[in-house]
Amino acid sequence: MNHNATQAQALIPQPALCDWIGQTRSGLDKLKKKDPTFPKPIKFSSTRQAAAYYVVTEVEAWLASQIAKRDQAVAA
Repeated sequence: MNHNATQAQALIPQPALCDWIGQTRSGLDKLKKKDPTFPKPIKFSSTRQAAAYYVVTEVEAWLASQIAKRDQAVAA
C-alpha cells in the first residue's frame, strides 16, 4: 500500500489555511458559518481541541467558485 499522499489528498492545517486565505481564526469561523459551501475540516480525533485540517483541492475549488461568482457579478 502506498502511503504517499497525492495532491488530491493533500491537507493543510487550519493556521496555514488562515494565512493562505488572509483570515484570522475568528474570521474563518465567521466565514464557515456564513457560507455553507465552505469545505468542512477533517479532524483525526473527536475532541473539541483536535487540530483541524482542510483538503487543499476542496479549498481551491471553493476559491475558484468564489472567483466565478465575482466575475459573473461584474459581467452582469
